[in-house]
Amino acid sequence: MNSRRPRKGIVLAGGSGTRLRPLTGAVSKQMLPVYDKPMIYYPLSVLLLAGIREILLISTPRDLPMFKELLGDGKQWGISLSYEVQTAPRGLADAFIVGERFLNGSPCAMVLGDNVFYGSGMPDAFKSELNQPSGATIFPYRVRNPSDYGVAEFDGNDKVISIVEKPSAPKSDWAVTGLYFYDEKVVSIAKSLKPSARGELEITDVNKRYLEAGELRSVKLGRGYAWLDTGNCDALLEAAEFVRAIEHRQGMKIACIEEIVFSNGWITEDQLRAFGDSMKTTEYGRYLLRLIERH
Repeated sequence: MNSRRPRKGIVLAGGSGTRLRPLTGAVSKQMLPVYDKPMIYYPLSVLLLAGIREILLISTPRDLPMFKELLGDGKQWGISLSYEVQTAPRGLADAFIVGERFLNGSPCAMVLGDNVFYGSGMPDAFKSELNQPSGATIFPYRVRNPSDYGVAEFDGNDKVISIVEKPSAPKSDWAVTGLYFYDEKVVSIAKSLKPSARGELEITDVNKRYLEAGELRSVKLGRGYAWLDTGNCDALLEAAEFVRAIEHRQGMKIACIEEIVFSNGWITEDQLRAFGDSMKTTEYGRYLLRLIERH
């Protein structure tokens, strides 16, 4: 693989959000608010923090038009947003098949649309892994209920030796989060998978292929990081309370797309001011204007 080839990003925002009914009866769960911004801003911001500018959003036929209306083509933020439909819930690994034309042989990062990540070291950690010439990277996070997730087991050198999906007897408390980096082989690997017992192409099976080939790395998100899964109502409220607490305490926003792209040099100060002016009746807009004053 040519490590100089630009890496692309995928946000998988599909699913029916059954654990959030009736909230999701007429709207995608990724459009629900997590405190002061739509949920989709959070995974999208992860890719932007990693320096990724070409991004594909995959969603259902019902929900995709809402994402297009909210996010547009990305040019207003100095990025490129594309869209594809996943016609049925065929599993997380199906995203690479749906996105094959978009990827066009490029390595990629994929993040799940209902995951919230927080931590001051994220940009550096992500960019370091993006520079790896081949293989895959997962980002495990310690949880109290590992049986609810894919679980990574490590040897004495912190190297992954197994990954088990929702084990009844977990061999560690490190859950595999919804952020994955892959080289260009991921599409062919996804195509070669057989559906699991629940009829889906499992992302755990993709990771196992890389593990068997000795090409799976892991970056543990330890102390100082937060990973929040917003799949049910309690988790959604907890995520909103977490974001509110951090933003109120520190006076800095989490997953503020305009701030990230401005910091990356992808939009100008005048463009940032225009965003702030367009939302100046909200705290979000006033925050953008304060960024200019501090710059």
